[in-house]
Amino acid sequence: MKSIKTIVVQAGGLGSRMETLTKNKPKALVPVKNKPILFHLFGHFPEAHYKIIADYKGDVLERYLKTFSDVNFEIVRTTEKGTSSGLGAAVQGLGDDEPFMVIWCDLILPKDFILPEPTQNYIGISKSFQCRWSYINGDIVQTPSADDGIAGLFIFKNKSQLSGLPSSGELVKWLSSRPLNFERLDLTGGTEVGTLLAYQETQEKQPKCRPFNAMSFEADRIVKRPITAQGEELSVKEKNWYRFATEKKYPHIPQIYAYEPLTIEKIHGKNIFEYDLLNLDQKKTVLSKIIGHIQKLHNLTKSQPASAPDCIEVYYTKTFARLEKVVELVPFAKDEFIRINGHFYKNPFFMKDAIRKAVEGILPDLFHVIHGDTTFSNIMLKQNEIDPVLIDPRGRFGSSDVYGDRDYDFAKLYYSIVGNYDQFNMKQFSLDIFDRSVLIDIRSSGWENLEEFFFNSVPSQKNKILLLHALIWLSLTTYAWEDYDSICAAFYKGVLELDKAIFP
Repeated sequence: MKSIKTIVVQAGGLGSRMETLTKNKPKALVPVKNKPILFHLFGHFPEAHYKIIADYKGDVLERYLKTFSDVNFEIVRTTEKGTSSGLGAAVQGLGDDEPFMVIWCDLILPKDFILPEPTQNYIGISKSFQCRWSYINGDIVQTPSADDGIAGLFIFKNKSQLSGLPSSGELVKWLSSRPLNFERLDLTGGTEVGTLLAYQETQEKQPKCRPFNAMSFEADRIVKRPITAQGEELSVKEKNWYRFATEKKYPHIPQIYAYEPLTIEKIHGKNIFEYDLLNLDQKKTVLSKIIGHIQKLHNLTKSQPASAPDCIEVYYTKTFARLEKVVELVPFAKDEFIRINGHFYKNPFFMKDAIRKAVEGILPDLFHVIHGDTTFSNIMLKQNEIDPVLIDPRGRFGSSDVYGDRDYDFAKLYYSIVGNYDQFNMKQFSLDIFDRSVLIDIRSSGWENLEEFFFNSVPSQKNKILLLHALIWLSLTTYAWEDYDSICAAFYKGVLELDKAIFP
């Protein structure tokens, strides 16, 4: 029985219909449903050999895949235009009787899609979205249709089916003139994400959660389930933290209904950063409440001796381990000085000793019960109440469960107040990467003017918060792996904040 071992992905083109999303990266890397479009295909066929046709930002694509993918792939470069470009070169090395699949990079297949036995040619029929070309009564015709629309998927029984293929131009148009027979392949439930509008519609249907979690919603509760090994590990820590806080009767968390799976109260309200109509006095009241709730958590039980190795691991070792993973991916990450927003800043890789020394100078004597991720995204206000609720605890600090450096909680809060992390997390930022410089701008949540109020309200030293804030941004680089722009922007933002901390 024959099987398809080679998948040719057409990932060329400027991706101009996706507008700013492809300013710094090719369309294949635009994140959809918490991972790059191309990685949805990898998930369907992890054992396949991928020949990926690339032109625009092909170097970015190749470096990204080398960093984060675990599939067998090769990049086929092309300078021609159209969906036929690069295809001839991609199939040239295949065996004479070897079947293969050709697919557009912006097509996300249905979850239950199964490859047929490739004894004949197949043509993908959308059934879920409109296409410019259709397959009707065995003919390829240029008639828009959703029921008979030709999606960007073809299975060929061998490479001779593409004999005479031009080096450029539209593949479907060329196929319409060929005496080839196709079997229709139903792609009901599939999605094409080729335009900004299609992207936005797809994102709006997706619950807000990290790529390692799945959430379902009921009238008064939320059920969280891990969907990856990383998610399983994080889920265990989160549940243990909720058990601890509940046993100690900490009041400022959701009610827990069950732990397997984790089922918690649905807070009817909004995240803190979503309240954009609060005046200054209201913001001060809310912030005072948040800080008070965090301090109450820190004092929930008796403190413990601090672990210096855990602090070094969280603040220094982990940060540089993540930076090392993306050093080949982020532009200018190997330059000693990087020009960001018109000024030159020193690269953290050239300041490792200074950063290590600075971290060793801020080690705490004691550990307290901490939340571990007190950003505005993890703090909610109930409707018509000014009583913040803490959600989504990290539940760990290095190798320590529940306990950690309390200043880490305040640094994460500062990360939202001044760093505008929550807007960044919602992709509300702009990033322009030029030949020799970078421009980055993150949308404001409108809380920066409370910076002085924050420092007057917390028991932390300002220099420590500034340093931790910078390290948190730098550490975000790999954590935000699913979006190339977020990886790069987190690095550049960390460089900016590190300059404030090391050279105030």
